[in-house]
Amino acid sequence: MVEKQEIFGLNGFVLKCIAMVCMLIDHMGAVLFPQYRILRMIGRIAFPIYCFLLVEGAMHTKDIRKYELRLLGFALISEIPFDLAFRRGIDWSHQNVFFTLLFGVIAIDLAQQFKNKLSVILIFPVMIVVAEFLNTDYGGKGIVFILCYYLLYERKVIKHVMFAIENILLYGLGIQIYACLAVIPMMFYNGKKGPSLKYFFYAFYPLHLLILYLIFKIIYG
Repeated sequence: MVEKQEIFGLNGFVLKCIAMVCMLIDHMGAVLFPQYRILRMIGRIAFPIYCFLLVEGAMHTKDIRKYELRLLGFALISEIPFDLAFRRGIDWSHQNVFFTLLFGVIAIDLAQQFKNKLSVILIFPVMIVVAEFLNTDYGGKGIVFILCYYLLYERKVIKHVMFAIENILLYGLGIQIYACLAVIPMMFYNGKKGPSLKYFFYAFYPLHLLILYLIFKIIYG
């Protein structure tokens, strides 16, 4: 069952723009200006929105396998820019966030195929373990957020409240608590997709990381 769409509010395109800008600010803080903690605070807003929209995409897509392949492709493309930006060189010990999102969609795909609660109980923990083993960005905790939005898909308010509670339980009252602010724009989601520029948003991730790395090299050598 698809959520009722509303005329007013924020569509998926606007939410993606919010997440993209917050992510850029976050990564600028991580790569170029680590002394300014506020940039990382603002950046916490991005990932919850991406998890929310990931579930929306998985529930509405006509071909979830193409969705998975697209995520896998950009996960592979993004790995070197990710390593350069955050590790200053190739380092396979930590994988980019596209892998986390990919494992979340695979879990949703399998859960929909088996269509029973037991499958969800078994599948998502496996993906949590995989994400932790590969040390993906946000790791198993990211899969937990995706699970929340999947299981409570039709509960417009409760799913956001549960995300905020999960976020505090998993991360405590540190900087990650600012991720709860993502609930504000997500609450205004009107169920509409908006303009389709999906490849722009996918490509933005590796491109902005590469640019930030090049700027870092120019400034700091």
